[in-house]
Parts: sequence; structure tokens; C-alpha cells
Amino acid sequence: MTQLEYAIKGKITPQMELVADEEGIDAESLMEDIAKGWTVIPCNKKHPLKHPIGIGKSLRTKVNSNIGSSSDIYDIQKEIEKARISKKAGADTIMDLSTGGNIREIRKAIRENFDGPLGTVPIYEAAIESVKEKGGIIFMTPEKIFDVIKRQAEDGVDFITVHSGVTMDALKSLQLEGRVTDIVSRGGAFLVTWMVANTKENPLYEHFDKLIEIAKEYDLTLSLGDGFRPGSIADSTDRAQICELKTLGELKEVANKAGVQVMIEGPGHIPINEVEANVLLEKKLCDDAPFYVLGPIVTDIAPGYDEITSAIGGAIAACAGADFLCYVTPSEHIGLPTNEEVKRGIIATRIAAHAGDIAKGVRGAGLWDLEMSKARKKLDWEKQIELAIDPDLLKKRRSLQKPEVSDTCTMCGKYCAIKLVEEALRK
Repeated sequence: MTQLEYAIKGKITPQMELVADEEGIDAESLMEDIAKGWTVIPCNKKHPLKHPIGIGKSLRTKVNSNIGSSSDIYDIQKEIEKARISKKAGADTIMDLSTGGNIREIRKAIRENFDGPLGTVPIYEAAIESVKEKGGIIFMTPEKIFDVIKRQAEDGVDFITVHSGVTMDALKSLQLEGRVTDIVSRGGAFLVTWMVANTKENPLYEHFDKLIEIAKEYDLTLSLGDGFRPGSIADSTDRAQICELKTLGELKEVANKAGVQVMIEGPGHIPINEVEANVLLEKKLCDDAPFYVLGPIVTDIAPGYDEITSAIGGAIAACAGADFLCYVTPSEHIGLPTNEEVKRGIIATRIAAHAGDIAKGVRGAGLWDLEMSKARKKLDWEKQIELAIDPDLLKKRRSLQKPEVSDTCTMCGKYCAIKLVEEALRK
């Protein structure tokens, strides 16, 4: 049985107990939210996780780290190192987006070096194998796609992005309305290329029952992907995007009725004034399914700083009800991120998620800030380092202060506001 099926039957699983304990909530209320499709616990039942997490209603907003090889750069040791960095920096999940080298070996290595949920995008591996075996993506078969999904499930993957909403209808909407950047989703582009060349419907939509069958066998959580997500501010919240979202809502209902857990993926490049509306649309059209957003990136003009543009959008999205934020690194739109950029992307996204949790009133979110404020009041630098979201950075920067400055910082020195007021009030 899947986590959803257990929840529907009123059975609290060990995974539910672990998640409830970590979140500081009642296990029964968590179970009820899972039964309604409002919360998921991605956990491959044939490869149980030591550290399962919950994503959804009333829980801490989670953060995902994307790593993986490319056709230009593939080094398994580099991906192992990025997995370790992701764990240390506080990522809740990892998605392996590898497209180069021995993809299966890279996936297994990441699985061995990360104890949280692991996600993938199976269409990548299916398309790449089709190119190697038959000479092009257009020769990919539905059987190849589902064989890869089952293989990845066997390897212990916990959730998969599947672009089942990339349909002929959505493509027609895109063509009629027009876009500046057309399709920027790699998975969406692979599928549209295949659909146009073969004049056939997307196999992940047409054979959704086959997908459900595999997902149910392994308790794979389906992350219904946004293949038509906007890749520029000019294309935000257009007909193609909403057409796809409507389809995802319908498929979510089908999957949940079959006992399969579902998340919904969202945009993308979205201006600030449309972020909240996009979250509300997803919650309305998809019956409050957990919402997994990339960013959103709120301006197109800052390549090299996209961990900032996405953190701005992510904080607003989390505040509005998004449940899961995918990090964006400074190398978004440029190339594979370095180790340091992976860390920066995770930290920036964790800040956004936490800011959203404070606004949503997630249990315990504000206590972390309160403890930091108390430590600042006491000029207790050791405690501040301990509480910081990036302790190593604070410790390093603190060490650059003048040796004779023990309790204040060099910005204010003897004119430290906290010290002055404390001395004045003591008198």
C-alpha cells in the first residue's frame, strides 16, 4: 500500500510518525491531510528512507537542490560532492537532472550520499537513450519512457517529474497566443519535439494509467511537471500555462483516487504582482495539492544573480501558500553550477522558505528568529553563529573583525546601539 492508501484507511505509518515528530504536529492531523491529497511523503516503499519528509499543508516549506551532469560535463565525483554540499547546506530533497555520462551510476551514487528524498525527470534518460540507440528523440517509444520510469523506481527514486500536462491542446494554445521564449522546460521540449514529429499525443498523458500502475507499485510520488512554464516575464500566466495547469488538476484527481501521491509543479518566470495569483490558481484548480515552484524568478535581467531573483519570488510564493521551493543558482541560464553556487542557491532558497513560513505562521518558524534576536541583545556571538542559517559564513566574517573588538562589531564599535541603551537603562 502507498502512504495515501494507508492514510485513507486511517492508518498512521512509521513515516507519518517521523514527519509529525519533526514538524511538531499531531500525527493524526498529518494523516488526514495526506488522505485529502493536501500533503505528500515521498518515500519509495521498496527503498525506505531514514529521513522521510512531508511536503504540504501546515508543514515547513521545503527546499530542493538540483544537481546532475550535462552532456558537456559529467564527473560522478563532482555530483557526489554536490550531494554532500546540498545535505550540509540544508536541502530537504535532491533532484538528479543528469543528462551526460553514466546516468544510472550517477543516480545511484547520489542516492548513497543523500538520506532525504531523491527526485528525477525520467524523460531525460529516455530521450538520451533514444538518441544513442536510434539516432533521435523522435524515435523514442512509449515503452522506453515507462521502462526508464520503472528502472529509476527500482534504483530508489522517491518522486519523479512527469510532464503529463504537455498535451496537443496546450500546444495549440501556445501556438495561437504566441510566446517570446516558447518552451524552456527541457522535458517539455523533448516531448513536444516527439509529439510534433510523430503527430501523436504525449504518452505520459495518453497512457497515464500505466504511469499510475508503476507509481502505485513503488509509492512514487508524481510531481506533475510544468512543461509550458513561462521562461520570460512577458509569457507569464498565459493560456498555454493555464491550459496545462487545468489538465494537471484533473490528472491529480485521477491519481489520488488510485492511491498515488501527487504534487503540482509551477512557474517559472513570473512578475511579483502575479506570484500570489499563480499560487491561488494552483490551489483552486488542483484541489490544494502541494505546490512545487521553480523560483519563481521575478525579473529576466539578472543572470548571475538568479539566486536573488528567485528568492524574492520564492518568499512571496511561500507566503501565499506554496509548499516546496526549487532552488535556483547564480548559474541559472548560464551553465552548471559550481559547488559554491549550489550552496548559495540552497541558502538563498532556505531564507525565502523561512520568510514564507513566518508569514504563514508555520509552527515554530518565528522561534528561530526570536532566539537569534535574544543572542544579538546579549552580544552573544557564539550563539549567533550557532543559530545562523549559514554558521560557517558568520564565523568567517566575525573572524575578520579587529582582535580587540570582543563583543561589538566594527560597524559601530564603542557606539553600539545595544550597549549604549543597555548602559543608559542600567543607570
